[in-house]
Amino acid sequence: MHVKIKRVDKSLPLPEYKTSGAVAFDVLARETVEIASQTIGRVPVNVVIEIPPGYMLLLKDRSSTPRKKGLLCTVGFIDQDFCGETDEIQLQFFNFNQHSVFIERGERLGQASFVRIDKCKWMEVDDMSTNDRGGFGSTG
Repeated sequence: MHVKIKRVDKSLPLPEYKTSGAVAFDVLARETVEIASQTIGRVPVNVVIEIPPGYMLLLKDRSSTPRKKGLLCTVGFIDQDFCGETDEIQLQFFNFNQHSVFIERGERLGQASFVRIDKCKWMEVDDMSTNDRGGFGSTG
């Protein structure tokens, strides 16, 4: 599958899959960003990506980011129509440290993966066809 991508800063490399078995590619911070303690900050990742029909782009932190940086990323769903000239993808992090955290330009903090999607048509009913399971957390 070929996907159109635009780098905002061409001095940074294109995102890449780090191994042949990787299901997600790493994205890089385009600029140095400070995220104050107990706040949410955004980090631009230098790319605008034209998502192919039938897909979305799932964006999240790398698994090492909370341990190494004390940052948690909100999962992002990038829509197919978020690909205009200025629609640079960004990671959004919560800093759970008691101090500010700096993200350096070029740092790998996030990853993204193309996920197949379907859209449904709603069929509203008055009753569901199965029994209740017992609510949130009911399986243990």
